[in-house]
Amino acid sequence: MVKIKNWLLGAVVMMLVAFTAGCGKSADTTNTANTKPAHSESKSGGDLSGKLTIGGSTALQPLAAAAAKEFMNQNPGVQIQVQGGGSGTGLSQVAKGNLDIGMSDYFAEQEKDISAKSLEDHKVAVVGMTAAVNPKTGITNLSKNDLKKVFTGKVHDWSQVGGKKGKITLVNRPDGSGTRAAFDQFALDNETPAEGITQDSSNTVSKIISETPGAIGYLALSYFNNHDVTKVSIDGIKATENNITSGKFPVWAYEHMYTKGKPNKLEQAFLDFMMSEEVQDKLVPAQGYISVAKMKVKRNADGKTMTE
Repeated sequence: MVKIKNWLLGAVVMMLVAFTAGCGKSADTTNTANTKPAHSESKSGGDLSGKLTIGGSTALQPLAAAAAKEFMNQNPGVQIQVQGGGSGTGLSQVAKGNLDIGMSDYFAEQEKDISAKSLEDHKVAVVGMTAAVNPKTGITNLSKNDLKKVFTGKVHDWSQVGGKKGKITLVNRPDGSGTRAAFDQFALDNETPAEGITQDSSNTVSKIISETPGAIGYLALSYFNNHDVTKVSIDGIKATENNITSGKFPVWAYEHMYTKGKPNKLEQAFLDFMMSEEVQDKLVPAQGYISVAKMKVKRNADGKTMTE
């Protein structure tokens, strides 16, 4: 009888050991299964993907394109298309929802046909700009008064403003150009330019000036990479970074990236990248722009300049 009891007790113990071991194995399997999807989901959630269409200001286009290329290198799942068209196009098309980000050289409040309240402003850089002339004019500096005379058609020969004898040929930008808006406002004191050759592309403007004796136009400093085009000082003040950041040289503008309302996740990620050290400290100066953080003066939508 005792032997039977001992046998039964041993059988029960063996069953309990087997049951416990089975439960332990089941628990381990469950933990492993739960851990892998959680890790995979977290990794997937951190990856950026999607498409962005950015357009508008041709003055900002080179910087936006360079930044977009680097951003896509770091985020293979993202596709970004950067196109020009002018600041007016950038503002109107982002307001209509045809662009994810609209680039502009001027404030949305200055565009009459859109509601600036529907757009959110992101200032990503500062661009300086000045008159550009064909080297054969003999001009490297113009007083602001003479500059206005040239662009308003009050003088027709370079010898009238200290240059070599030769006909003045104007190269203008069309209405809607942010470069034109800034140049007209801060270089010409809002005087209306005379008729001339009209071109929207900054690269084309530079090409025309370099190939046309007596030609003058205006370019963002980021486009003065052509040695056949002379950068003009105004009132003896050169268009340099130090003179712009201090407020000594007046012809400059913010480079804006506008979104329609609050940016979505991908738009915000790209805008954050635009303000990163990688872009602001490297790409911005390399492309001929100035970081907003370096400015010692600031401007509002009315064009009023104030000390920081």
